[in-house]
Amino acid sequence: MSVTLVEQPYRVAGRRSPAPAHQLDVAWTAVVEHLQGRELAGLPILVGGRSLGARVACRTAQATGVLCLAFPLRPPRRSGAVPASRLPELDAVRVPTLVVQGTRDRFGMRPATPLRTAAELAGDHSLRADLHAVAAAAAAWLPGVLAQVGGRSAIQ
Repeated sequence: MSVTLVEQPYRVAGRRSPAPAHQLDVAWTAVVEHLQGRELAGLPILVGGRSLGARVACRTAQATGVLCLAFPLRPPRRSGAVPASRLPELDAVRVPTLVVQGTRDRFGMRPATPLRTAAELAGDHSLRADLHAVAAAAAAWLPGVLAQVGGRSAIQ
């Protein structure tokens, strides 16, 4: 198993505010296409991210599976307006998905579906309360996803 860490372009540029969704999606898609054409050619690809990165991974999912850490179902309230749910971004994913969420995440918990596993762990949106539990949830989910595509897992 190979893991590639991709830092969002706005973070690389030293900005705190993300670029518009379309720009993030274009950059992410370019990275995945590059990896599929070279280092990871012919291999199953699992994509994922934390919070905003999870949203980008869901919107651009052309992969074997998606790992979402702290997917923000409800955006923060601004000016008293009730924000729209981001559940359609998750529901649009057509591959196995794992959503790992803190039980006290102020952005909400995702429901499980036939393609989506929801793992609730102690903690908030940061998921820092129990990093071992986050790793264990992913390690328990990954072999089943890889088995669906004939891949083998070396996760122990």
